[in-house]
Amino acid sequence: MINILELSEQEIIRRNSLEQMRAIGINPYPAAEYPVNAYSEEIRENFRDEQEPKRQVTIAGRIMSRRIMGKASFMELQDSQGRIQVYVTRDDIEKETPSNSPSGGEQAGMYNTVFKKLLDIGDFVGVKGFVFRTQMGEISVHAQELTVLAKSIRPLPVVKEKDGVVYDGFSDPEQRYRQRYVDLAVNQGIKDIFIKRTKVYASIREYFNSKGYLEVETPILQSIPGGAAARPFITHHNALDIDLYLRVADELYLKRLIVGGFEGVYEFSKNFRNEGMDRTHNPEFTAMEIYVAYKDYNWMMEFTEKMVEKVCLDVNGTTEVEVGDRKINFKTPYKRVTMIDSIREHTGIDISGMDETQLRKVCQQLDIETDETMGKGKLIDEIFGEKCEGNYIQPTFIMDYPMEMSPLCKRHRTNPELTERFELMVNGKELANAYSELNDPIDQLGRFQEQLRLSEKGDDEAMFIDMDFVRSLEYGMPPTSGMGIGIDRLVMLLTGQTTIQEVLFFPQMRPEKTVKKDPAEKYAALGIREEWVPVLHKAGFVTVEMLQGANPQLLRQSLFDINKKYSLGFELPALQEVEAWTKGVKN
Repeated sequence: MINILELSEQEIIRRNSLEQMRAIGINPYPAAEYPVNAYSEEIRENFRDEQEPKRQVTIAGRIMSRRIMGKASFMELQDSQGRIQVYVTRDDIEKETPSNSPSGGEQAGMYNTVFKKLLDIGDFVGVKGFVFRTQMGEISVHAQELTVLAKSIRPLPVVKEKDGVVYDGFSDPEQRYRQRYVDLAVNQGIKDIFIKRTKVYASIREYFNSKGYLEVETPILQSIPGGAAARPFITHHNALDIDLYLRVADELYLKRLIVGGFEGVYEFSKNFRNEGMDRTHNPEFTAMEIYVAYKDYNWMMEFTEKMVEKVCLDVNGTTEVEVGDRKINFKTPYKRVTMIDSIREHTGIDISGMDETQLRKVCQQLDIETDETMGKGKLIDEIFGEKCEGNYIQPTFIMDYPMEMSPLCKRHRTNPELTERFELMVNGKELANAYSELNDPIDQLGRFQEQLRLSEKGDDEAMFIDMDFVRSLEYGMPPTSGMGIGIDRLVMLLTGQTTIQEVLFFPQMRPEKTVKKDPAEKYAALGIREEWVPVLHKAGFVTVEMLQGANPQLLRQSLFDINKKYSLGFELPALQEVEAWTKGVKN
């Protein structure tokens, strides 16, 4: 009873259709393999009008539209490649039911009963037939056999398109991200974003593997969340009775492998940072990091720009992409600007050599908000982020960062106040980050200890001290350059998306809001029988307080209507009883 009352009219009709299919011997969820041998786009590409005999195909997919026309009809079938029209006639698909069916071998009516009455938009079917061109010129499949593969008991939103304009679209972002399966099924072009995402991975792997570098895996659960200045997620391991962290970066483990003797290693890693969410940040994101021995950041700059150019060409066939009203060109080489010069250019202030007190005054002068937990590195980062970063639309390497901003980076070979680091800025955001890696264990320990000082000041994004990593450096790590790139942001750029949620299948969301309903016990206190509680909920009285002041006659009529519509067969309460309900609610 409760399930029926919670269903929409369409859902009830579809469930009834499902039961009718079973009654005539059709399994709406068959287990057997369905041997598909053709797909919509491939069928169109390979069609030849003069081909005889006509090509026989077996296709499968979801029904997206139907046009019922007497003894012959059309439906649009959507498979993994796209949509194709299917021509269905009564004489071609009528067949007998299985001998063990309740109908005893009578005509199942695959056309008049199943296709016309029991199938719905959203159902999965298989079609065997031949390819032809209709009188209207559309390449189609003439169905000779129809098989039900899965019954959809919840209706899809019907998205209509006419002259390039979409009507009744499934367009609300929150719904689309929450129900990505519906978004993919009904919205054209969404699947293409994720196909391009896969091409990005394939292109990067091809580039790295061609150089002889090895793809590896490192731990997601870590005892120390090292490799980045970020707030971690914390969990607990029951067997070991210790707290563990979801990784914020895989850098320190990959560099351990360089210590162990690998010349080049890379990893596509899921990272987790317990920080804010916005159009370019998700708490779970994908990064790629690569470390190559005997290289420096100058080599890595050229390596990175060639990689990005290659990926762009492999995914889109051109180095140009459009993001909003901006056109971005990934053709190499990319412009190079030092961070100090960038801040000087966009603020008119030279921060080189400034201490923490002086930097705070600069922030105050530039109206940049700070707090007492920020050290030199954070203050400089705020200045650059607020005043400079957004100006770099075309790919630009920002290089030579102040030492306080880069605790894992080698000091600059000509200026010890700086580090050999670059970030690739595109469309006003960081896309890649790279270093000449710090391989001096004594210097590294000192940098970690400075991070500890910042942590004690209250900076909850300061790095932890990883003594095992320091120990690994004591065994010796060759000169190395490493680079990390945000895969989600790269996919955003290459697909012209402006929010990270558009390139994640299932972005993090707040829990869905649900209507709070009072339990049957609270209604029982008013003398309401338990079977009427779901009916009251269906009528909109989800709490007993909502009954207060309700019109007894209108309420009773609502109960009567629901009782009749759903064939519940309940004995309707007397008007005096309903009046008692509405008066029994205590203020």
